[in-house]
Amino acid sequence: MKIFTVDQTRRLDQYTIDHEPVPSIELMERASRTFFHWFEKQFQDKHRKVFVFSGPGNNGGDGLAIARMLSRDYYEVKAYLLRIGDKLSEDCASNFKNLRKYRSCPFEEINKGDKMPSLPEGSIVIDAIFGSGLSRSVEGYWAKLIEHLNQQPVTRVSVDIPSGMFADKPTAGVSVLADFTFSFEMPKLGFFFPENLHRVGEWSFDTIGLHADFIKKEETPLHLVDLKMVKPIVRYRKKYDHKGVFGHTLLVAGSYGKIGAAILAARACLRSGAGLVTVHTPKCGYEILQIAIPEAMISVDQDQETVTKIYEDLSKYKAVAIGCGLGTSEPTAGALADLLKSANQPVVLDADALNLLAGHPNFFKLIPKNSILTPHPKEFERLFGETANSFERNELQRLKARELGVYLILKGAHTAIACPEGQCYFNSTGNPGMATGGSGDVLTGVLAGLLSQGYSPFESCLLGVYLHGLAGDLAAHDLQQEALLASDITDHLGKAFISLKE
Repeated sequence: MKIFTVDQTRRLDQYTIDHEPVPSIELMERASRTFFHWFEKQFQDKHRKVFVFSGPGNNGGDGLAIARMLSRDYYEVKAYLLRIGDKLSEDCASNFKNLRKYRSCPFEEINKGDKMPSLPEGSIVIDAIFGSGLSRSVEGYWAKLIEHLNQQPVTRVSVDIPSGMFADKPTAGVSVLADFTFSFEMPKLGFFFPENLHRVGEWSFDTIGLHADFIKKEETPLHLVDLKMVKPIVRYRKKYDHKGVFGHTLLVAGSYGKIGAAILAARACLRSGAGLVTVHTPKCGYEILQIAIPEAMISVDQDQETVTKIYEDLSKYKAVAIGCGLGTSEPTAGALADLLKSANQPVVLDADALNLLAGHPNFFKLIPKNSILTPHPKEFERLFGETANSFERNELQRLKARELGVYLILKGAHTAIACPEGQCYFNSTGNPGMATGGSGDVLTGVLAGLLSQGYSPFESCLLGVYLHGLAGDLAAHDLQQEALLASDITDHLGKAFISLKE
């Protein structure tokens, strides 16, 4: 699914109005009805009082239409129209006129300087004050009103975007701190970044039937990875396929005290479908790995505690991954450099392989094209430097993916996949229970396993990240987030495949 900027969304609305064609007021009615249907499923208790705060623009017009619809559905609603500026937009004025005719929904106007409304505890505030077209921070009386609403003991629900928040750039000023945000057609870029969590709350979206031709033709580097995108990637096995068809993976992983990382990666690699897996590890890991993963083969390093030399002929491996629990000694750095020089296939680099890259910038030029790097935010910072905010970091991520010719996976709540061509894909699966040691090792194993089966690096990234998060969601459903272990993600990969194939 594409993610559009504010300007693109505005042009999409206008294209729909011109080419469907549909009057703008009818499109507003359609959007408001979509919000209304979501709201009545989310908040089924019609005894809770609902207060709708609408501004003078089209976002406010949505709010006034929503107030009318909720009142008709027997919610106890009161609407407030905020007199910001001299006039209302045409469609907002039309919906205000319709609401005034509808006598069962009381309304009140708020002018600059008026006393702040007091709201009963446990009620619901629907925020439709400012939309995504806001061009500057909210100030003065209206900023104080938003702060007042944030302090009320209510549930705050924002229409399309929390008022005062910018969709495409950092928000420094005041905004509504929504508990829920329902967006039209597609999510906003700002929804995917952690600094906006307290503004957006729990967000969702649904189509309002904007014109498919514009969406198909309009270019954007930003996308949301969803089931519709991932499902066609999944391959089905044929009757006479054998282990050789699904590739041989080399995992270079583990050091003294961190052999568990190698186990996690190897198990995930096998569970994701690799035909054969060899783990290159120091001598101290030999017996542990042989016992823990009898399905894997072990290549033993000459050193007892760390990887110092990789004797394997890389040409026989369909996929190579390095870094899980590896350590950062200088001999290991040399082994990494040798591997990168020898590899003719994309390499998955994670954990200590990334830390070694950060400490040896000259290694960057050795990375094979279309390799996959999987840093978490701190590793990303070590690799490429600090950024002021997530918008800036996302731009840097996309820039570095293009410069290096690699797939750069920045792990997080909405893991972002930056591609060599400049595209960026935000994942839609996963949960906070996956924030536990070893879950990144599992992702590395999944990515390597998919590469081994012949999935392209692009397909491996999209499918691997989505599958990893989906397995985590299924594990959290069975075990609860607090009890989730990295190995539980691997144990639920089978269920995740079933879910994708259903």
